[in-house]
Amino acid sequence: MRLFILHRTRYRYSTPVKESFNEVRLQPFSNEHQTCDSFELRIDPAVAVRRYQDFYLNWVHHFEITPPHASLTIESRTRVTTTGANWLDPAATPVPLSVAPSLARLERCFDYLQSSEFVENDPALWRMALDATAGHTDLWQAAQALNRFVQAHLTYTPLSTHAQTHMRDALAARVGVCQDFAHVLIGLCRSIQIPALYVSGYLCTPGAQASHAWVEVFLPEIGWRALDPTHGRQPDERYVKLAVGRDYADVPPVRGNYKGITRREMEVEVTVTEEPAPLALSAT
Repeated sequence: MRLFILHRTRYRYSTPVKESFNEVRLQPFSNEHQTCDSFELRIDPAVAVRRYQDFYLNWVHHFEITPPHASLTIESRTRVTTTGANWLDPAATPVPLSVAPSLARLERCFDYLQSSEFVENDPALWRMALDATAGHTDLWQAAQALNRFVQAHLTYTPLSTHAQTHMRDALAARVGVCQDFAHVLIGLCRSIQIPALYVSGYLCTPGAQASHAWVEVFLPEIGWRALDPTHGRQPDERYVKLAVGRDYADVPPVRGNYKGITRREMEVEVTVTEEPAPLALSAT
């Protein structure tokens, strides 16, 4: 699929602020599942922008606005071509669940087995994960069982939580948004030694004009494979991957701080639309 993504964040401050330092993670990966064909970042007030890759190899754009300003607009325009290559046939890739404890010795997995800012391992979570995976001896099948459990256990309720909601609170209330579904699945996976990371991105679907979040789990000899607990399925070509980390704290699309009054208004606009494939030129 060819997708066009517009992501616009506007801040309005009750009085002018200054010395604003910001970083954004809005440029998608290019990998075997997707290609970032173009990316444009616009900042108002206009300012120089620097780009680097963070510890998790996400693209980060950083900028500073030192003069006083009463508003800030951050807008990205992105074109991405995606494939369905992430789909995994579990019958063709058996991985015994018994190998999971050994994955902690792998450098690429260690961080994704520990507690993090919004995810924690505890005995109650471990017990819940064992019950949800009862009868499964394959790692991928167990991860899919946990994915189905989260989708059935939580109720998707817009505005029921916020960006700083911890996994334990969403699990106790049994409501949340995609960020909470992802955090709960990550916690369940890690509790039984399945490495799991947080993915921020977008989903192209009618009526869902917002950022999205899902999970990737690690399978030996195969690599990271994605699961979407909000929808109870494997992501496909409708998904665009932006950034990965231990949980949301590592990958917010926009993060910053400034000097000045704390009262502000924030508006976020996201649109994801499919574009037609270019017409093939016929020979003459």
